[in-house]
Formats: sequence, C-alpha cells, structure tokens
Amino acid sequence: MDVPAPTQLLAAVRSLPAAPPLMDHLTEAVPVYLVGGAVRDLLLDGRPLDLDLVVEGDPAPVVAALGGDVRTHDRFGTSTVSLDGFTYDLARSRRETYARPGALPDVSPAPLSEDLLRRDFTVNALAIALVGASAGSLETAPRALEDLRRHTLRVLHDASFVDDPTRALRLARYASRLEFEIEPHTRELLESALDAGAITTVSGSRIGAELRLLAREPDPVSALRCLGELGIAHAIHPALGLDDEPLARRALAMLPGDGRRDLLALALAARHVPPPELAYLLHQLAFEASDRHVIIAAATKSTTLARELERAQRPSEIADAVADAGPELVALAGALGPERAARAWLRELRHVGLEIGGNDLIEAGVREGPAIGVGLHAALSAKLDGRTSGREAELREALQAARASG
Repeated sequence: MDVPAPTQLLAAVRSLPAAPPLMDHLTEAVPVYLVGGAVRDLLLDGRPLDLDLVVEGDPAPVVAALGGDVRTHDRFGTSTVSLDGFTYDLARSRRETYARPGALPDVSPAPLSEDLLRRDFTVNALAIALVGASAGSLETAPRALEDLRRHTLRVLHDASFVDDPTRALRLARYASRLEFEIEPHTRELLESALDAGAITTVSGSRIGAELRLLAREPDPVSALRCLGELGIAHAIHPALGLDDEPLARRALAMLPGDGRRDLLALALAARHVPPPELAYLLHQLAFEASDRHVIIAAATKSTTLARELERAQRPSEIADAVADAGPELVALAGALGPERAARAWLRELRHVGLEIGGNDLIEAGVREGPAIGVGLHAALSAKLDGRTSGREAELREALQAARASG
C-alpha cells in the first residue's frame, strides 16, 4: 500500500459524498483534521460515509462556520453537526487519563500527536490535514501504516483493554469487518484483561452500546462469531454466544426487509441464556424495552413455534400458530425446520387482512364483547384458506361464528 501524495489525499477526501458541505465551510484559521476510521478506509480505497474531525484548538469557530444542527456533548467537549443530510463529529484534540479501570476518561487539550496515541488501534490512529499549508498531509501514530499494510490490529499501549474494556468489542467488530489479523501481543493483552474481569468494570450501558453497534455490522453473524471466539461474549454472560452459524445465516436470509437484523442476530447469540437472566442482562445493557421484547421472544420461543409450524397444514393454522409473533421470531423458528410455513407467513399470509371490522358486526346486531373477536377470527381464517372472498362473504362468515359463540 503506497501512501498518496498530499495533493492526491486531499483530492480523495474531497471526492467523498460527505466532503463538499464540510470543505466549503472550513477556513484556515483553525487546524482541522479528518481522523480515525475514515482515513483508514480511504487509504484502503474505501468510500467512508461517516467523517470524524479533530480540531487543534477551540472547535467552537469550526462548529459555528459549519452551521447546521448542532448537538454538544459537554463532558468531552465534542459536537455533532448535521449539515445537508450528513453528520460530522467534531472534537478538540486531547489526551485522556483514567481514574480507575473502566472509568470514563478525564480529558485535557493536547496536540494532535498525543490525540492519535489515545486511539483504540494503530490502524485508526491516522489523520489527514484538511486546511492550511499542510492540507493533505498524513499524520500517524507509530506503526500505524505498517499495521495497515499488513492488515493487523494492534493496541497502542499495554493498558488499553484495562483502561477501556469496550475496546474488546471494537476489536471483534473491526477484526470481522476488515478481516484483519489480531497482533499476537494484543490478543494476549485481551485475554489477560478478560481473565481479570475487565468487562465488569464498565457500565452495562457502555457494553450494550458497543454490542448494538456490533450487531448492526453488515455481517452480524461473523461479528458475533468473532465475539465468541475471542472470549468476549462469555465475559458478558457465560451462556452468551453464537454457536450455530448455519442456523443464524438461514434465519437472517429468511427475515423480510421490515425485520430487524440486529435484534435477530442478538437473539441467536442469546438462545442459551435462561429467560429470566436474559431479561435482566438486556436491562443491564440498557436495551430499549421494545428491543428487549423482540430479542427475548425470538431467543426463547422459537423452538416452540417451530414445533407448532411443523404441525400446521392450512394457512389459517399457520396464522394461528404465529399469532402476534414478530418477523424475527418467525424467521428463527422457520430456520429451525419449518421453512415452508414460516416463509408463507412472512411473504404472504401476514399481509392478508379483512375488508370488515368490528363495527360491521355491531351494526349487524352482534353485541360488543368476545363474540366480535370470534367472528373476525373466523372470517380471517376462511379468507386465508380461500373459503371466502369479498366483503359480503367475510361478513356472513363472521356473523355465523359470532352468533354461534353465544
């Protein structure tokens, strides 16, 4: 990998989709650098979409020059700017110290050279100057370019995983996505940190945030598999881990576009966590209640639903078996065996609806109460099985069932 000349690097930056709104607003008054993963990907001939910026000095003038919508994060003096449909994270170059293992860092201003040394891995300790006489020049931490050429992930100091154990999850994410090798000493440092219980020194919300990012990877199966192979999944919970990759890939392949791939992937990794412990774990990891519900349902009910779908013959029986299950649960159940039934519901049956509603039955003389639900269910079953078609036929079927139910 040859490093382009500064003029070529600056031209490559300018060609990125998010660059024009940014570059048009920068001035030479304050040094601004593109940093981290965007530089790494650019040097690997990628086209990064997310741009992180570091400012040597007060970032306020840069934020003001950019305009757009601004969110400021006071603790670290960082800002997120939304402009012309793109989002930019800006931070002042800084050094970090840790009061104790796993604590959030204390920060203070520092030159860019020190800022690069606080990064998680050498291949992310890269920066391109965007303004001034040095525009287009590349700044790196020691061994950064060497490791990038060799496709190697290496921490910048021996206490890296102790200071910030969330870097362990990022290691799994990058190793999976980039297909980079983990440098042997870095792997030893990870194992030592995990053995010492480093994960337990971090708040659950921070671990959960990294786990959610990992599950949103383009290939969450590979990312979760790597999390298990490195021993990180078991450090989060002894029963957490993806142990059946073919099952996971079948389930994700079956999931429709409106399903949540990340939640299904996490459910696959959580299948062996006892239900009460899973509910508590997800709460500790600060998952939203709606997401917890999806993960727990898919992880704990898929085997039972698979058995019920195996027995279902008619479309109405498939619908009855599924009931109010979400697509993630149905996809996992189908991947366990009854693919035909699961696919039928995911592709067709769940979209079938009635032309009538409860008010139609009430207007026809049915009293409000359970009979309304009985009637509508009977009409839908008949429609699914092809025994009725059209509003009048649905109403006849519904009224007959409602009146028969008393």
